[in-house]
Amino acid sequence: MTDPTHALSFGAAAADYDRFRPRYPVPAVRWALDGVETAARVVDLGAGTGILTRAVLALGHEVLPVEPDPGMRAQLDAATPGVTALAGSAESLPLPDGAADAVLVGQAYHWFDKERAHAEIARVLRPGGTFAPIWNTRDESVGWVARLSRIADLRDTAGNLVEKTTDFGPAFGPVELAEFAHRTTLSPEEVIGMLHTRSYWLTAGPAERERVDRELRELFATHPDLAGRETVELPYKTLVFRARRR
Repeated sequence: MTDPTHALSFGAAAADYDRFRPRYPVPAVRWALDGVETAARVVDLGAGTGILTRAVLALGHEVLPVEPDPGMRAQLDAATPGVTALAGSAESLPLPDGAADAVLVGQAYHWFDKERAHAEIARVLRPGGTFAPIWNTRDESVGWVARLSRIADLRDTAGNLVEKTTDFGPAFGPVELAEFAHRTTLSPEEVIGMLHTRSYWLTAGPAERERVDRELRELFATHPDLAGRETVELPYKTLVFRARRR
């Protein structure tokens, strides 16, 4: 896993992460698992607090969450009755060969050591199994959303993800891509709370955190599309990349 300081920064904000982070639209999760048998065994890799785990459970599958951060695992266990997260990483999965019908990754693939992770994911997938990283990305074609991203130094733009996610290594077939639009409704303070669960804010110093919060509140107070509103709709594009194990 690359950049461990940032990648393992989320545990300190696990409860807020689970509360504020957007959910995954059902059509996106269904598409990720298209062709996977009913009641399949699905690994949620980099499972965090279980947001994707719960979406997959709701579709009737068995889920094995794997997460390196103990704070995130504790939140997942508390919020997801009947499921216990396993300690592990993309580069070292605590599972036997061919144990999974699918491996999904929500918001975490960019932290992986790709070469090692691809080989390890292929090991635990059965032949023909599915690997699908998923991202919720803000729709920055909306002006105020683009401004919000610049203030909070949010760099996971859809264009960058599409350009960087093209190949999962020799064990996998071609990568397919689908996009799904959805929105979340939050108060301005809840948007700020959500941004406090981002790695940039979590690892920033006090002065930078103060700068980000000040400029965010100025945005909500002065932007013509936001000023005076008790809630805002934050638009997202959910990108799903999918490939089959050879």
